[in-house]
Amino acid sequence: MGSPKSLTLRLVFSAGLWTILALAIGGLLLSIVFRSYVEKGFDARLSLLLDTLTSEVLIDGNGNLSLQDPLPEPRFNQPYSGWYWQITPTFGQGLRSRSLWDAILVPKPGYTGDNADHLYYSTGPENEKLRVIERDITLPGSRIALRMSVAASSSEIDQDIKSFNTFVLWSSSALALGLITAVFIQVRFGLGPLRQLRGALGNVRSGRARRLEGTYPREIEPLIKELNALLDHNELVVARARTHVGNLAHALKTPLTIMKNEAAKVDDTHTIEGQLTTMQKHIDYYLRQAQVAARGAVVGVRTDIDPVVEDMVRTLKKMHRDKALDVETAGEHGLVFRGERQDLDEMLGNLLENAFKWAKSAIRVTLGHDESKVTLDVEDDGPGIPAAARAAVFGRGNRIDEAKPGTGLGLSIARDIAEMCGGYIVLEDSALGGLKARLTLPAAL
Repeated sequence: MGSPKSLTLRLVFSAGLWTILALAIGGLLLSIVFRSYVEKGFDARLSLLLDTLTSEVLIDGNGNLSLQDPLPEPRFNQPYSGWYWQITPTFGQGLRSRSLWDAILVPKPGYTGDNADHLYYSTGPENEKLRVIERDITLPGSRIALRMSVAASSSEIDQDIKSFNTFVLWSSSALALGLITAVFIQVRFGLGPLRQLRGALGNVRSGRARRLEGTYPREIEPLIKELNALLDHNELVVARARTHVGNLAHALKTPLTIMKNEAAKVDDTHTIEGQLTTMQKHIDYYLRQAQVAARGAVVGVRTDIDPVVEDMVRTLKKMHRDKALDVETAGEHGLVFRGERQDLDEMLGNLLENAFKWAKSAIRVTLGHDESKVTLDVEDDGPGIPAAARAAVFGRGNRIDEAKPGTGLGLSIARDIAEMCGGYIVLEDSALGGLKARLTLPAAL
């Protein structure tokens, strides 16, 4: 069985287990001590009655036994009361309490004439458990040995012990519950800074803060400093990566332009221009991936989706004003993407651009969310893409219709950006009759 994943549960469980174990052992020891105490008190009463019985017994010259006065315990006169005495001589007629009625106490064998008191448990009338004290004596002027026995039902001992054990059980249970509750409160209070740290990390991840803020105990301060240093270093590394990617893009752009211009002066330019175009596509693709990877390493970036959709639709309407398309925006508002706007512009722009390119009269953009994800559905009423060909359009440079302008990198780049951001793109049939592209991205909570 594995350990609980919750630190609070682990601490409370371990402390509660040891608390219950300690209280159980303590309760057992108390029960043993109390039993010994009760038995000693009970034995003291039996010993006193035995002393009284010994002092009251008489024996005549014929060996007949009698008592000067009755013992001061009325239960000795009640049949089967649970309190009995008996005098057993080595020979002759013995004497016993009226409470024994027609029963006798069977002396314990194994000792004779040692004049010591012997205590033990035995079975009496009606199979009741008895606590017995015995003593062998010889009265002055007599040579007959007498075994003096006093017995009492052990139910009194058992009842006292049972009452005590019940009290110990309930009080220990209440104490255990109180201690476990106190441990839970203590653990919750002690782990409060960790919950505060979790909230601060959530704020950084969702973009509400750039660093871990707040006051923490001395034990956690070194961790906070290291995490803030790591966040600062991450931001610096990403900034440098962006700078290097921009410098590389700028450095490659000019030589490629010069090479294209020089190629135009050559008679047979088709091969050279084709190779330069291919180089340009590869450079654009991998520079784009490098930029996305650099931005994907940034923690705590968030982008409101509504303004991006509005700006993108407005721009594309102007670019395709000759088609007079009906563009509808539906779904939820106020959704936030956990990533940079530049990436969302790139992904949504590619999907919308394809929709504007192929739509006949209508385009619909629907926004929604599902748990920790946001969804953007872009639908059109164009010819669509056959299900068998949908996987192929994500390949670099692949286009279904070569007559339409474009490089074939749009969907490929959009898919790569989505995956680097923790999302994905799925192509489906649209209710408008054309294609539906669903973009699923992580939401900023």
